[in-house]
Amino acid sequence: MKDILNIITEGRNKMAGSRSWVFFLTVCAVTLCEANAESKVTIPVGRFFTYELLRETFQNDFEPLSKLYSGYLYDDPMIFKCNRQNYPDLPEWLRFTQRHPYDNGFLYGTPTSPGKSVIEIYAINKRSYEATRLILVIKATAEKMLPFQAEFFLKLREIEKVLPSSVQDEIKQDVQNMWDAEALEIVNVTSALDRGGRVPLPLPGHFEGVYVKVGSEQYFSHCLLSVKTTEHQKQCREGDTVKAPKGCEFCSIPANCITWCQTQLFDLTKRKPVPPPPTVGSGILEDGGDFSPPESPPSRDFFPDYIVTVIVPLVLAIVLCLLLAYIMFGRREGVAKRNARTNQIQLYHHHTIHGNADELRNMAGDRGAPPPLSTRSMFNSRTGDRASPLQSDSPSIPLIMAQHDPYCDTLPRK
Repeated sequence: MKDILNIITEGRNKMAGSRSWVFFLTVCAVTLCEANAESKVTIPVGRFFTYELLRETFQNDFEPLSKLYSGYLYDDPMIFKCNRQNYPDLPEWLRFTQRHPYDNGFLYGTPTSPGKSVIEIYAINKRSYEATRLILVIKATAEKMLPFQAEFFLKLREIEKVLPSSVQDEIKQDVQNMWDAEALEIVNVTSALDRGGRVPLPLPGHFEGVYVKVGSEQYFSHCLLSVKTTEHQKQCREGDTVKAPKGCEFCSIPANCITWCQTQLFDLTKRKPVPPPPTVGSGILEDGGDFSPPESPPSRDFFPDYIVTVIVPLVLAIVLCLLLAYIMFGRREGVAKRNARTNQIQLYHHHTIHGNADELRNMAGDRGAPPPLSTRSMFNSRTGDRASPLQSDSPSIPLIMAQHDPYCDTLPRK
Protein backbone atom coordinates (compact mmCIF):
# COMPACT_ATOMS: atom_id res chain seq x y z
CA MET A 1 0.00 0.00 0.00
CA LYS A 2 2.86 2.35 0.84
CA ASP A 3 4.51 1.55 -2.47
CA ILE A 4 1.34 2.53 -4.34
CA LEU A 5 1.12 5.83 -2.44
CA ASN A 6 4.78 6.57 -3.21
CA ILE A 7 4.20 5.91 -6.89
CA ILE A 8 1.17 8.27 -6.92
CA THR A 9 3.10 10.97 -5.09
CA GLU A 10 6.04 10.72 -7.49
CA GLY A 11 3.66 10.95 -10.44
CA ARG A 12 2.04 14.07 -9.05
CA ASN A 13 5.43 15.66 -8.48
CA LYS A 14 6.48 14.88 -12.04
CA MET A 15 3.24 16.36 -13.42
CA ALA A 16 3.69 19.49 -11.32
CA GLY A 17 7.27 19.76 -12.52
CA SER A 18 6.23 19.36 -16.15
CA ARG A 19 3.53 22.01 -15.75
CA SER A 20 6.00 24.44 -14.27
CA TRP A 21 8.37 23.79 -17.18
CA VAL A 22 5.53 24.37 -19.67
CA PHE A 23 4.62 27.62 -17.93
CA PHE A 24 8.27 28.70 -17.92
CA LEU A 25 8.68 27.95 -21.62
CA THR A 26 5.45 29.81 -22.41
CA VAL A 27 6.65 32.90 -20.53
CA CYS A 28 9.99 32.72 -22.32
CA ALA A 29 8.28 32.42 -25.71
CA VAL A 30 6.03 35.39 -25.01
CA THR A 31 9.02 37.41 -23.84
CA LEU A 32 10.98 36.54 -26.95
CA CYS A 33 8.03 37.43 -29.15
CA GLU A 34 7.68 40.80 -27.41
CA ALA A 35 11.40 41.38 -27.67
CA ASN A 36 11.43 40.46 -31.36
CA ALA A 37 8.39 42.65 -32.19
CA GLU A 38 10.78 45.08 -33.86
CA SER A 39 11.82 45.40 -37.47
CA LYS A 40 14.83 47.25 -38.80
CA VAL A 41 15.09 48.60 -42.33
CA THR A 42 17.95 50.45 -44.03
CA ILE A 43 17.21 52.67 -47.01
CA PRO A 44 19.50 55.06 -48.95
CA VAL A 45 18.58 58.72 -49.11
CA GLY A 46 16.71 59.54 -52.30
CA ARG A 47 15.34 56.01 -52.80
CA PHE A 48 11.70 55.05 -52.53
CA PHE A 49 10.79 53.13 -49.37
CA THR A 50 7.76 50.85 -49.04
CA TYR A 51 6.71 48.74 -46.07
CA GLU A 52 3.56 46.65 -46.33
CA LEU A 53 1.60 45.91 -43.15
CA LEU A 54 0.16 42.44 -43.69
CA ARG A 55 -3.02 41.64 -41.82
CA GLU A 56 -2.11 37.95 -41.69
CA THR A 57 1.00 38.75 -39.67
CA PHE A 58 -0.94 40.63 -37.02
CA GLN A 59 -3.74 38.03 -37.09
CA ASN A 60 -1.30 35.51 -35.64
CA ASP A 61 -0.76 37.82 -32.67
CA PHE A 62 -4.51 38.07 -32.00
CA GLU A 63 -5.57 34.41 -32.39
CA PRO A 64 -2.49 32.12 -32.26
CA LEU A 65 -4.02 29.25 -30.26
CA SER A 66 -7.19 29.00 -32.33
CA LYS A 67 -5.11 28.47 -35.47
CA LEU A 68 -3.03 25.73 -33.88
CA TYR A 69 -5.68 23.73 -32.06
CA SER A 70 -9.17 24.61 -33.25
CA GLY A 71 -8.21 24.93 -36.90
CA TYR A 72 -10.45 27.99 -37.38
CA LEU A 73 -8.82 30.75 -39.44
CA TYR A 74 -9.93 34.28 -38.65
CA ASP A 75 -9.98 37.05 -41.21
CA ASP A 76 -10.75 40.05 -39.04
CA PRO A 77 -10.92 43.65 -40.24
CA MET A 78 -8.02 45.72 -38.90
CA ILE A 79 -7.02 49.32 -38.89
CA PHE A 80 -3.46 50.54 -38.41
CA LYS A 81 -2.28 53.62 -36.54
CA CYS A 82 1.28 54.77 -37.25
CA ASN A 83 3.26 57.53 -35.61
CA ARG A 84 6.80 58.42 -34.79
CA GLN A 85 7.87 57.30 -31.33
CA ASN A 86 7.12 59.97 -28.72
CA TYR A 87 5.48 62.10 -31.43
CA PRO A 88 1.84 62.30 -32.57
CA ASP A 89 2.52 62.05 -36.31
CA LEU A 90 4.89 60.57 -38.85
CA PRO A 91 8.07 62.15 -40.23
CA GLU A 92 7.38 64.65 -43.01
CA TRP A 93 8.79 62.36 -45.69
CA LEU A 94 6.79 59.28 -44.64
CA ARG A 95 3.13 58.61 -45.46
CA PHE A 96 0.64 55.90 -44.55
CA THR A 97 -2.38 54.66 -46.47
CA GLN A 98 -5.04 52.01 -45.99
CA ARG A 99 -8.18 52.14 -48.09
CA HIS A 100 -10.33 49.58 -46.21
CA PRO A 101 -10.06 47.59 -42.93
CA TYR A 102 -9.86 44.40 -45.02
CA ASP A 103 -6.88 45.77 -46.99
CA ASN A 104 -3.23 45.80 -46.03
CA GLY A 105 -1.62 49.06 -45.00
CA PHE A 106 1.41 50.71 -46.60
CA LEU A 107 4.10 52.98 -45.22
CA TYR A 108 5.87 54.72 -48.08
CA GLY A 109 8.04 57.71 -48.82
CA THR A 110 11.49 58.93 -49.82
CA PRO A 111 13.92 60.05 -47.11
CA THR A 112 15.56 63.38 -47.84
CA SER A 113 18.31 63.35 -45.21
CA PRO A 114 20.22 60.65 -43.34
CA GLY A 115 19.05 59.68 -39.89
CA LYS A 116 17.04 57.15 -37.91
CA SER A 117 13.29 57.14 -37.40
CA VAL A 118 11.51 54.88 -34.91
CA ILE A 119 7.92 54.23 -36.00
CA GLU A 120 5.25 52.73 -33.73
CA ILE A 121 2.64 50.68 -35.56
CA TYR A 122 -0.58 49.76 -33.73
CA ALA A 123 -2.92 47.17 -35.23
CA ILE A 124 -6.48 47.29 -33.89
CA ASN A 125 -8.77 44.29 -34.42
CA LYS A 126 -12.24 45.59 -35.32
CA ARG A 127 -13.87 42.31 -34.27
CA SER A 128 -12.40 41.81 -30.79
CA TYR A 129 -11.01 45.35 -30.27
CA GLU A 130 -7.65 43.93 -29.32
CA ALA A 131 -4.50 45.83 -30.16
CA THR A 132 -0.89 44.89 -30.81
CA ARG A 133 2.20 46.96 -31.42
CA LEU A 134 5.16 46.73 -33.78
CA ILE A 135 8.29 48.87 -33.71
CA LEU A 136 9.78 49.74 -37.10
CA VAL A 137 13.26 51.28 -37.14
CA ILE A 138 14.07 53.03 -40.42
CA LYS A 139 17.68 54.04 -40.93
CA ALA A 140 18.39 56.36 -43.85
CA THR A 141 21.98 56.30 -45.06
CA ALA A 142 23.69 59.00 -47.10
CA GLU A 143 24.09 58.23 -50.80
CA LYS A 144 24.58 60.17 -53.99
CA MET A 145 21.40 61.31 -55.69
CA LEU A 146 20.64 59.94 -59.13
CA PRO A 147 21.45 62.76 -61.57
CA PHE A 148 18.77 62.09 -64.20
CA GLN A 149 15.19 61.70 -63.09
CA ALA A 150 11.88 61.50 -64.92
CA GLU A 151 8.38 61.74 -63.51
CA PHE A 152 5.43 59.96 -65.14
CA PHE A 153 1.71 60.20 -64.47
CA LEU A 154 -0.33 56.97 -64.45
CA LYS A 155 -3.91 58.05 -64.98
CA LEU A 156 -5.51 54.62 -64.42
CA ARG A 157 -3.84 53.82 -61.11
CA GLU A 158 -4.42 54.36 -57.40
CA ILE A 159 -1.75 54.66 -54.77
CA GLU A 160 -2.60 51.34 -53.06
CA LYS A 161 -2.32 49.49 -56.37
CA VAL A 162 1.16 50.85 -57.13
CA LEU A 163 2.86 50.30 -53.77
CA PRO A 164 3.16 46.45 -53.95
CA SER A 165 6.63 45.40 -55.10
CA SER A 166 5.27 43.32 -57.98
CA VAL A 167 3.52 46.34 -59.51
CA GLN A 168 6.63 48.47 -59.06
CA ASP A 169 8.67 45.88 -60.94
CA GLU A 170 6.18 45.98 -63.83
CA ILE A 171 6.37 49.78 -64.02
CA LYS A 172 10.15 49.69 -63.77
CA GLN A 173 10.35 47.17 -66.62
CA ASP A 174 8.29 49.42 -68.92
CA VAL A 175 10.45 52.43 -68.04
CA GLN A 176 13.62 50.42 -68.69
CA ASN A 177 12.46 49.70 -72.22
CA MET A 178 11.53 53.34 -72.70
CA TRP A 179 14.75 54.68 -71.17
CA ASP A 180 16.92 52.01 -72.78
CA ALA A 181 18.74 51.51 -69.47
CA GLU A 182 18.88 48.67 -66.98
CA ALA A 183 20.03 50.51 -63.85
CA LEU A 184 16.86 52.30 -62.79
CA GLU A 185 15.51 53.10 -59.35
CA ILE A 186 12.11 54.38 -58.30
CA VAL A 187 12.71 57.66 -56.52
CA ASN A 188 9.22 58.59 -55.39
CA VAL A 189 5.55 57.63 -55.73
CA THR A 190 2.89 60.26 -54.99
CA SER A 191 -0.87 60.24 -55.24
CA ALA A 192 -2.46 62.93 -57.38
CA LEU A 193 -4.63 63.85 -54.38
CA ASP A 194 -1.51 65.02 -52.53
CA ARG A 195 -0.85 67.49 -55.36
CA GLY A 196 -4.25 69.11 -55.42
CA GLY A 197 -6.07 66.57 -57.58
CA ARG A 198 -9.80 66.04 -57.28
CA VAL A 199 -11.30 63.07 -55.49
CA PRO A 200 -12.63 60.68 -58.16
CA LEU A 201 -16.22 59.55 -58.31
CA PRO A 202 -16.91 56.20 -56.60
CA LEU A 203 -17.71 54.57 -59.93
CA PRO A 204 -15.88 51.97 -62.00
CA GLY A 205 -13.35 53.48 -64.38
CA HIS A 206 -12.56 56.52 -62.22
CA PHE A 207 -9.11 56.63 -60.58
CA GLU A 208 -7.21 59.22 -58.59
CA GLY A 209 -3.97 58.92 -60.58
CA VAL A 210 -0.39 58.37 -59.39
CA TYR A 211 2.90 60.17 -60.08
CA VAL A 212 5.94 57.89 -60.33
CA LYS A 213 9.45 59.37 -60.39
CA VAL A 214 12.30 57.20 -61.68
CA GLY A 215 16.02 58.00 -61.60
CA SER A 216 19.12 56.67 -63.36
CA GLU A 217 22.80 57.36 -63.87
CA GLN A 218 22.30 57.22 -67.65
CA TYR A 219 21.16 60.19 -69.70
CA PHE A 220 17.62 60.37 -71.10
CA SER A 221 16.74 58.37 -74.19
CA HIS A 222 15.30 59.67 -77.45
CA CYS A 223 11.77 58.75 -76.32
CA LEU A 224 12.04 60.82 -73.17
CA LEU A 225 13.67 63.79 -74.89
CA SER A 226 10.73 63.98 -77.29
CA VAL A 227 8.60 65.58 -74.51
CA LYS A 228 10.80 68.69 -74.72
CA THR A 229 10.22 69.28 -78.41
CA THR A 230 8.22 72.31 -79.53
CA GLU A 231 5.68 70.21 -81.43
CA HIS A 232 4.92 68.05 -78.40
CA GLN A 233 4.45 71.05 -76.11
CA LYS A 234 2.20 72.74 -78.66
CA GLN A 235 -0.07 69.68 -78.85
CA CYS A 236 -0.30 69.58 -75.06
CA ARG A 237 -1.23 73.28 -74.87
CA GLU A 238 -3.97 72.81 -77.46
CA GLY A 239 -5.48 69.97 -75.41
CA ASP A 240 -5.07 67.28 -78.02
CA THR A 241 -4.77 63.63 -77.07
CA VAL A 242 -1.02 63.08 -77.32
CA LYS A 243 -0.01 59.52 -77.99
CA ALA A 244 3.36 57.97 -77.38
CA PRO A 245 6.05 58.91 -79.91
CA LYS A 246 6.79 56.43 -82.64
CA GLY A 247 8.86 53.55 -81.32
CA CYS A 248 8.20 54.46 -77.68
CA GLU A 249 5.03 52.47 -77.02
CA PHE A 250 6.26 50.32 -74.14
CA CYS A 251 3.11 49.57 -72.16
CA SER A 252 2.54 45.91 -71.37
CA ILE A 253 -0.39 46.64 -69.02
CA PRO A 254 -2.98 49.34 -69.93
CA ALA A 255 -3.11 50.59 -66.34
CA ASN A 256 0.64 51.36 -66.49
CA CYS A 257 0.41 53.55 -69.59
CA ILE A 258 1.69 57.04 -68.91
CA THR A 259 0.22 60.44 -69.79
CA TRP A 260 2.82 62.06 -72.02
CA CYS A 261 1.66 65.63 -71.49
CA GLN A 262 2.38 65.32 -67.77
CA THR A 263 5.83 63.80 -68.15
CA GLN A 264 8.67 65.89 -66.72
CA LEU A 265 12.44 65.47 -66.93
CA PHE A 266 14.88 66.61 -64.22
CA ASP A 267 18.59 67.02 -64.87
CA LEU A 268 20.20 67.46 -61.45
CA THR A 269 23.62 68.05 -63.00
CA LYS A 270 22.48 71.50 -64.16
CA ARG A 271 21.63 72.95 -60.83
CA LYS A 272 21.20 76.66 -60.45
CA PRO A 273 24.03 78.42 -58.63
CA VAL A 274 23.37 79.14 -55.02
CA PRO A 275 22.88 82.87 -54.45
CA PRO A 276 25.59 84.49 -52.35
CA PRO A 277 24.78 85.04 -48.70
CA PRO A 278 23.89 88.56 -47.61
CA THR A 279 26.69 90.84 -46.49
CA VAL A 280 26.86 91.18 -42.73
CA GLY A 281 27.34 94.76 -41.56
CA SER A 282 28.91 96.13 -38.41
CA GLY A 283 25.58 96.36 -36.60
CA ILE A 284 25.91 100.11 -35.96
CA LEU A 285 23.56 102.56 -37.61
CA GLU A 286 25.06 105.31 -39.71
CA ASP A 287 24.93 108.88 -38.46
CA GLY A 288 21.92 110.56 -40.02
CA GLY A 289 21.96 113.91 -38.21
CA ASP A 290 19.52 115.27 -35.65
CA PHE A 291 16.02 113.90 -35.42
CA SER A 292 13.40 116.21 -36.88
CA PRO A 293 9.88 115.20 -35.85
CA PRO A 294 7.14 115.49 -38.48
CA GLU A 295 4.91 118.55 -38.46
CA SER A 296 1.45 118.37 -36.93
CA PRO A 297 -1.29 117.47 -39.40
CA PRO A 298 -3.43 120.33 -40.77
CA SER A 299 -6.65 121.25 -39.02
CA ARG A 300 -9.81 119.66 -40.33
CA ASP A 301 -13.43 120.87 -40.29
CA PHE A 302 -15.66 118.18 -38.78
CA PHE A 303 -18.96 120.08 -39.13
CA PRO A 304 -19.98 118.43 -42.45
CA ASP A 305 -19.29 115.04 -40.91
CA TYR A 306 -21.40 116.01 -37.90
CA ILE A 307 -24.31 116.99 -40.15
CA VAL A 308 -24.15 113.75 -42.11
CA THR A 309 -23.80 111.44 -39.10
CA VAL A 310 -26.05 113.19 -36.52
CA ILE A 311 -28.34 115.88 -37.95
CA VAL A 312 -29.61 114.01 -41.00
CA PRO A 313 -30.58 110.82 -39.09
CA LEU A 314 -32.24 112.95 -36.39
CA VAL A 315 -34.36 114.85 -38.95
CA LEU A 316 -35.40 111.60 -40.60
CA ALA A 317 -36.43 110.16 -37.21
CA ILE A 318 -38.56 113.24 -36.40
CA VAL A 319 -40.32 113.09 -39.79
CA LEU A 320 -41.09 109.41 -39.32
CA CYS A 321 -42.47 110.03 -35.82
CA LEU A 322 -44.77 112.81 -37.11
CA LEU A 323 -46.00 110.64 -39.95
CA LEU A 324 -46.72 107.77 -37.59
CA ALA A 325 -48.56 110.10 -35.14
CA TYR A 326 -50.74 111.42 -37.96
CA ILE A 327 -51.61 107.91 -39.10
CA MET A 328 -52.40 106.66 -35.58
CA PHE A 329 -54.32 109.67 -34.24
CA GLY A 330 -55.24 112.04 -37.06
CA ARG A 331 -57.06 109.52 -39.25
CA ARG A 332 -59.00 107.65 -36.58
CA GLU A 333 -62.82 107.89 -36.75
CA GLY A 334 -65.03 108.23 -33.63
CA VAL A 335 -67.43 105.66 -32.24
CA ALA A 336 -70.53 107.75 -33.06
CA LYS A 337 -69.41 108.20 -36.66
CA ARG A 338 -68.72 104.50 -36.98
CA ASN A 339 -72.13 103.55 -35.48
CA ALA A 340 -73.91 105.92 -37.84
CA ARG A 341 -72.36 104.18 -40.84
CA THR A 342 -73.14 100.69 -39.55
CA ASN A 343 -76.30 98.84 -40.55
CA GLN A 344 -78.90 98.93 -37.77
CA ILE A 345 -79.55 95.19 -37.68
CA GLN A 346 -75.79 94.55 -37.52
CA LEU A 347 -75.41 97.12 -34.75
CA TYR A 348 -78.34 95.60 -32.83
CA HIS A 349 -76.80 92.14 -33.17
CA HIS A 350 -73.52 93.52 -31.82
CA HIS A 351 -75.23 95.04 -28.77
CA THR A 352 -77.09 91.76 -28.20
CA ILE A 353 -73.84 89.81 -28.10
CA HIS A 354 -72.36 92.24 -25.57
CA GLY A 355 -75.51 92.06 -23.44
CA ASN A 356 -75.54 88.27 -23.41
CA ALA A 357 -71.87 88.20 -22.49
CA ASP A 358 -72.49 90.55 -19.55
CA GLU A 359 -75.45 88.45 -18.43
CA LEU A 360 -73.42 85.22 -18.45
CA ARG A 361 -70.56 86.93 -16.63
CA ASN A 362 -72.97 88.11 -13.86
CA MET A 363 -74.54 84.65 -13.52
CA ALA A 364 -71.17 82.99 -13.11
CA GLY A 365 -71.02 84.09 -9.45
CA ASP A 366 -74.46 82.70 -8.49
CA ARG A 367 -75.44 79.15 -9.41
CA GLY A 368 -79.05 79.56 -8.21
CA ALA A 369 -79.96 82.29 -10.68
CA PRO A 370 -82.68 81.65 -13.26
CA PRO A 371 -81.59 80.59 -16.72
CA PRO A 372 -80.65 83.48 -18.98
CA LEU A 373 -83.06 84.86 -21.50
CA SER A 374 -80.65 84.06 -24.29
CA THR A 375 -81.26 80.36 -23.70
CA ARG A 376 -85.00 80.64 -24.17
CA SER A 377 -86.50 80.04 -27.57
CA MET A 378 -87.83 83.08 -29.44
CA PHE A 379 -87.53 85.87 -26.90
CA ASN A 380 -87.05 89.60 -26.90
CA SER A 381 -84.02 90.54 -24.89
CA ARG A 382 -85.31 94.02 -24.16
CA THR A 383 -88.94 93.28 -23.19
CA GLY A 384 -88.66 89.63 -22.16
CA ASP A 385 -91.79 88.68 -24.24
CA ARG A 386 -91.92 85.29 -25.86
CA ALA A 387 -93.11 84.96 -29.43
CA SER A 388 -95.83 82.57 -30.50
CA PRO A 389 -94.77 79.30 -32.20
CA LEU A 390 -96.70 80.22 -35.31
CA GLN A 391 -94.68 83.33 -35.89
CA SER A 392 -91.43 81.44 -35.48
CA ASP A 393 -92.29 79.12 -38.35
CA SER A 394 -92.12 81.92 -40.88
CA PRO A 395 -88.75 82.11 -42.67
CA SER A 396 -89.09 85.88 -43.07
CA ILE A 397 -89.07 86.56 -39.29
CA PRO A 398 -85.64 86.48 -37.66
CA LEU A 399 -84.91 84.49 -34.53
CA ILE A 400 -84.70 87.68 -32.49
CA MET A 401 -88.23 89.15 -32.30
CA ALA A 402 -88.28 92.85 -31.73
CA GLN A 403 -91.88 94.12 -32.22
CA HIS A 404 -91.42 96.81 -29.60
CA ASP A 405 -87.76 97.53 -30.30
CA PRO A 406 -86.71 100.91 -31.70
CA TYR A 407 -84.67 99.07 -34.34
CA CYS A 408 -87.69 97.04 -35.52
CA ASP A 409 -88.17 99.26 -38.58
CA THR A 410 -85.26 97.56 -40.26
CA LEU A 411 -86.75 94.05 -39.78
CA PRO A 412 -88.82 92.49 -42.55
CA ARG A 413 -92.60 92.50 -42.01
CA LYS A 414 -95.50 90.43 -43.39
